[in-house]
Amino acid sequence: MLYWLLSPLIDDFPTLRLITYLSFRGAGAAVTAVLLSFLVGPGIIRRLRAMRVQQGVRHGTPDSHRGKAGTPTMGGLILLAAGIVPTLLWARFDLDNEYVVVVLAVTIWMGGIGFLDDYLKLRQKREGREHVGLIERYKLAGQVSIGVLVGLYLWLSPLSPLPGASTTVPFFKYVLVVPASAALAWLYVPWVTFILTASTNAVNLTDGLDGLASGLSAIALVTFGLFAYVMGRVDASAYLQLFYLPNAGELAIFCLAFAGACTGFLWFNTHPAQVFMGDTGALALGGAIGAIAVLLKSEFLLLFIGGVFAAETVSVILQRAVFKYRKLRYGVEYARTNRLFLRAPIHHHFELRGWTETQVVVRFWILGILCAFVAFTTLKLR
Repeated sequence: MLYWLLSPLIDDFPTLRLITYLSFRGAGAAVTAVLLSFLVGPGIIRRLRAMRVQQGVRHGTPDSHRGKAGTPTMGGLILLAAGIVPTLLWARFDLDNEYVVVVLAVTIWMGGIGFLDDYLKLRQKREGREHVGLIERYKLAGQVSIGVLVGLYLWLSPLSPLPGASTTVPFFKYVLVVPASAALAWLYVPWVTFILTASTNAVNLTDGLDGLASGLSAIALVTFGLFAYVMGRVDASAYLQLFYLPNAGELAIFCLAFAGACTGFLWFNTHPAQVFMGDTGALALGGAIGAIAVLLKSEFLLLFIGGVFAAETVSVILQRAVFKYRKLRYGVEYARTNRLFLRAPIHHHFELRGWTETQVVVRFWILGILCAFVAFTTLKLR
């Protein structure tokens, strides 16, 4: 919005030429997001407290979490407000640039599913019922539906010169993975659906400690922002031997806006948290990160950038698989007393091993930064 408002005035005010630089607009989006978080955060938290929108302790969490039962949830509203508004202000919207439109649509859709889940939990709690929220199959149906729509759209209407049904591979220059034949191009749709659904639920599983998901999301978004910036520049992409994606650089504005929103949200979410993001924020962030990976044709890179999210998800899958196997082979009592992890997701395992909550969060942030560094090596190791 600011680009179109100010660009006609450049001839009269040359200083406004800064608005044409992607780096300047990205920094502006990040700063705006942080400040907006500080501005709207206290009011939203007060409103959530007045409405008694309180966090219910998840089943299976350590006993040390019982004291968090009264903390307001649905703080993802802060993230959405502080991320969407700066994106609308600083991103450049063209008829031929649909990258930001697609990622915003996915983020809002996933955030809407999370909001409905949080709202139903609140209503069920007030009615004295078990607050299970949105039924899992309905939640999954919502995630799958947007994945199918995005997959079909990108397949049938590619946003770049690359084939719609394609992706790239890290560490290899100009290697494009496409279906073996045109008849199999439809497989791209379930592929996109899987990426969006997996990413969304991975961030949701990680959101179990104060500041953990928001900090890791900020790291991942900044990393993807750099890749979007490089892949959206014809000179930088050629130098680093990456596929050039015209207009993809605008995704960097979105990434930095939501990284700023996560950083501002951390002001209220750091231990001891004043508010939790709830499914409203976790599903929105997960959907955003997955959508960015799909739009940049970098789905495999998501395993590096989101390495901690992937580890959290794998820990849950392994815990359940091992439990079921030992239950069938040795009986339920043996399975309960001989679990693979003390508790899953794996951040709870380390809590029960004696790490404090702050130690777990900061150490996982460090691992997230390490994953980002590994992802950056793919820019030159090609």
